[in-house]
Amino acid sequence: MQQLYARPGHLTVVQTRQALGISAGALRNLVLRKKLTRSGGSARYPEFAAADVAAIAANRRDRQSA
Repeated sequence: MQQLYARPGHLTVVQTRQALGISAGALRNLVLRKKLTRSGGSARYPEFAAADVAAIAANRRDRQSA
């Protein structure tokens, strides 16, 4: 069963994927390449800082519009 809620200021894996519009594999690649770091949760259900996800989303939007 997936995690439904994250601490304030954090996003679950599903919320992060939805915010970035990416697949589970692409999210794993971001973590492996150290573009996004886990900021809590457990080993099975990590959480990511909302500010970090927002920065990546803004960077992706800027790259697509250029």
